[in-house]
Amino acid sequence: MSTRSGKLVIIGGAEDKKHDMTILREVVRLAGGKHARIVVMTVATELPIDVGAEYIEVFDTIGVADVRMFDVSNRESANAKSAIKAIEDATCVFFTGGDQVRVTKLLGGTKMDAALHERHESGLLLAGTSAGASMMSSTMIVSGVSETNPKVGIVEMAPGMEFISGVVIDQHFAQRGRFGRLFSAVAQYPHHLGLGIDENTAMVVDGLEFSVIGAGAVNVIDAGALTHSNIEDVRNGDDLALCGIHVHILPSGYGFHLRDRTPIARRRGVDNE
Repeated sequence: MSTRSGKLVIIGGAEDKKHDMTILREVVRLAGGKHARIVVMTVATELPIDVGAEYIEVFDTIGVADVRMFDVSNRESANAKSAIKAIEDATCVFFTGGDQVRVTKLLGGTKMDAALHERHESGLLLAGTSAGASMMSSTMIVSGVSETNPKVGIVEMAPGMEFISGVVIDQHFAQRGRFGRLFSAVAQYPHHLGLGIDENTAMVVDGLEFSVIGAGAVNVIDAGALTHSNIEDVRNGDDLALCGIHVHILPSGYGFHLRDRTPIARRRGVDNE
């Protein structure tokens, strides 16, 4: 699990950008408030100008004076001095949505990748939404079938950017019916926790714990106590049998300890489990 000093804000996508903006305001607060220096990373999207401009406007509305976009359209730009300078000067790097494979393909193993990990280990805040959330883990979901029960072969996995280990993250979770595909991913990697994050919802990772903010919930799928699986006996497309899995549904105000695999209840009048 992640033990780095920098926090992570991992967002399930479609975060509120017009009203209370609870999640993005928390990003700004953690990044230093009015002294925040935010770099909006548009590497995941094929529409960097449009997407970058939207987030620059939102962060400007919240009160961030120093917010800029950095786009990586090829690996050469991720190895440029300007890329390293952008990371060195930032108090927060915010990854937009798009396609998580673009992030690993264009950033993985570059000087910018190394700078991000080095700065994060020394306290840099990293945030990501949608594809920018999925790529945070060491193993990520690349694609998968939604709105189905768990089946063999309905999810494709690949290495992520390794900002947090021991988990598999899925986003737009309840809204796109991704329960079955995250169960299918965890069936392949039962040593990982499955984290399904609803839209306009985020998990704020601080060391070995995370807390939930926003309008929805973070669903934790823990196969550590798995007693039976038929994954070795069935073929692609067949239904999965999974027995003994623990599921935690954590709305805003709750948290989770990643190493102990235990929920943390922070609401008044609710005892920790």
